[in-house]
Amino acid sequence: MASRDFRTASVAGLSAIETNKVLKNTYLLLSATLGFSAVMAALSMSMGLPFGTYFICLIASMLLGMFVLPRTANSGSGIGVIFLVTGLLGFGLGPIVGMYMATSNGAQLVATALGGTAVMFLGLSAYAITSRRDFSFMTGFLMVGTLVGLVLFLGNAFLFKLPLLHVGLCAFFIVVSSGFILWQTGQIVRGGETNYIIATYSLFTSFFSIFFYLLQILGFASGDD
Repeated sequence: MASRDFRTASVAGLSAIETNKVLKNTYLLLSATLGFSAVMAALSMSMGLPFGTYFICLIASMLLGMFVLPRTANSGSGIGVIFLVTGLLGFGLGPIVGMYMATSNGAQLVATALGGTAVMFLGLSAYAITSRRDFSFMTGFLMVGTLVGLVLFLGNAFLFKLPLLHVGLCAFFIVVSSGFILWQTGQIVRGGETNYIIATYSLFTSFFSIFFYLLQILGFASGDD
């Protein structure tokens, strides 16, 4: 009986070590990709690229994230792919950030959006890590919410063009992205996610989305959007 308890404790200990390793590697890679993305954003800003650059980079990064990254995530090439994906997103974001920076209080808006995003991300991550709760119950809401939100977002962009609806959808996507942070971090700490490259991609896109939509809300509130 004691021998069985010892084996059980040993397995649990090894599981905790592996989980902590995945968590550590995820946040190290996330920090590196966020930094690289910021450099690429600064580069595209300095080049004065048009607004449409964002959509081109977004589509390219989505295709890479959906079809290439999953096939390379278990190999060394996955590191290159994740940097390519996040670099494209940062490069595409540059013209948008540049547009806000050109306004009278643009620097303050961008700094506030970035600071708010960081606080939200760190707070949600800390809660998921310390509570070790199972957030799998949110899966259905996150998937359906994303699809419904995208349909409404596209409908408003091409048909309704209502500013208040746009702001409401931005807030909705911030909520959904926050949910994805809780869900993904919970998957890591509970051993449900063992690939740190995939985990990094999920957390990066959530961080990116919160910053992107929070910046738009702040811009609207200040009258610069």
